[in-house]
Formats: sequence, structure tokens, C-alpha cells
Amino acid sequence: MKFVEVNGIKLSQLMIGTGDIKKWGSTEMLDQFVAAGGTAIDTAHQYREAEKIVGQWLRETGNRDRVVILTKGAHHDDGSPGARVIPEAIRKDLSESLERLGTDRIDLYALHRDDPSVPVGPVIEELNRHLEAGTVRAIGASNWTYLRIKEANEYAASHGLKGFMFNSVNLSLAKANEPRWEGCVSADEATSDWHKANQLPLLSWSAQAGGFFAGLFSPEDRSNAEMVRVYYNDDNWERYRRAVKLAEMKGVSSNQIALAFVLNRPFPTGAIIGPRSQSELNDSLQAMNIELTGEQLEWLNLEREELA
Repeated sequence: MKFVEVNGIKLSQLMIGTGDIKKWGSTEMLDQFVAAGGTAIDTAHQYREAEKIVGQWLRETGNRDRVVILTKGAHHDDGSPGARVIPEAIRKDLSESLERLGTDRIDLYALHRDDPSVPVGPVIEELNRHLEAGTVRAIGASNWTYLRIKEANEYAASHGLKGFMFNSVNLSLAKANEPRWEGCVSADEATSDWHKANQLPLLSWSAQAGGFFAGLFSPEDRSNAEMVRVYYNDDNWERYRRAVKLAEMKGVSSNQIALAFVLNRPFPTGAIIGPRSQSELNDSLQAMNIELTGEQLEWLNLEREELA
């Protein structure tokens, strides 16, 4: 297992997502992930029952000190109507997450969505109160643009406070035509350049683009409306063809190449995965061992015509 560090917290580069944990029917996948060396679990207040299930699993297994918990709050569609990226909503969601998870601290706490109309100052001040209290060990943004993160961190620096310590947006080899869900943000070239310059860790959700590179789809098959809406375009099909070619050269799968693309960035990255079986988990674990050169990364991303 390879690791990434956030504010001194060491976590596995692969993180297991729990958004669909109710569909699993059991917590066996969490057991398998930890047995394989995984240490990071992604959940959210907005996932409703997921935090409770993870909390029960933590109590039953005694794994709280073995794992790093990333949870998120202040989602625009979670709880009372009206503004939610505000101190009151952050306090409410965090308190309820702590109770559901049965823990006294959240290792990585992120704001699940942004509200660009809200000033960053009160948000950063509120998050710093929880850092000082020890109920949160690291703060981050999920689905904020890098410009808003930059603004927030500049505010923090000028007021003697701590800024966002990680970012969680979509980063994948396939580039999204439009947000997969309302308010979501995908990392574009400018975002990646900013992360490279600042070395802020990026923890990607949908790192494998919903299975776009798994060989399950084709340009002619348009039966999956969401995949067509989000990922179907000529450039992504060319990226898919290149991933298949490089996978054949390396003796791996195209899906593993797509995940390796995320894990081999010139800045710290993690990938949130959603395996539905032991074989899918093993597939992702093996992708961590794939090394991609700068030239290969550029070629996969259509920045080069030829692969040396």
C-alpha cells in the first residue's frame, strides 16, 4: 500500500468510498480493504445511513485507531433549506457526524459543496474553531474551485489561521462534459497546475470515471444516459483507446491505467474507489504499482501525438 500525507496524517493513497454502502448488504468490503492495508474511509453527513453503518463497524471491529475517517458536511441538499455553507450548518453537521460515527474526532473534514455567494472568512474561522478543539484534525474542500480555495487560504494566512489542507474534486483520465451531480467540480488543467505549484493534496472522487475505462461501454452503446451525458465525447474515446494500448504494453488492464493516471500526478493524490467485489478491489490495489512517466501521462491526456 502506498500513502499520502495530509497535515501530518498518513493515509492510504486508495480510499474506500461508502456512498453505496447500503447496497453492499454487509461491511465485508471494509474488512477486505483494511486487510489489504487500506487505512482511509470516505463518507459524508449527506449519505444519511452510511455514517451510522461505518460507526457500527468501527465499534464492532475496534478499528477506529487503525483508519483515517474523511467525512463531509454542509451539502446544499442536506437538512434545512437555505444557506448551508455557514457556521451554523457546519456545527450541526459535524456534531451529528461525530455522533453517528461514534468517535470524538474526524481526521479529515471537508465541506461537501461550495456556495460562492458566501464569504470565506466566517467559514475558515468556524473550521479553525474545530481544529483548535481537536474534533477535527485536518480541514478541506470538496467541490470547491481552486480559486475559492486560494481565496480561503489567503484569508487564513492574513488572519493567523489555518487554511484548507486538502481538496477533493473529480480528477480522472476521462474529462467530464458537465458535472455528474449538481454543484460538483472536476479538475481542469488550471486546477492541476495550481496543485502542482502548491503541492496541496487532491483526493479524487470518481477517479475511474464511473468505469468508463473498464471496457463496459462503447460509442455505439448509448443505453447508460448518465455516462453518455457526462463522459461520451470524441476526446474521451481517444483517451480510452490510448489507455487500452498502454495497458497492452504493460500487461495490465485499461481500467488500471486510468487509475494509475490519477495516482501518478506531479502532486500528492489519493483516489476514492467503490469496489463491488474482491476482484474489483484487487484490481485497484494492483494499479498502485503501475508507474507512469511524464511522457506517458501527457500522451494519455492527448498532450502528445506519439508515445516514445
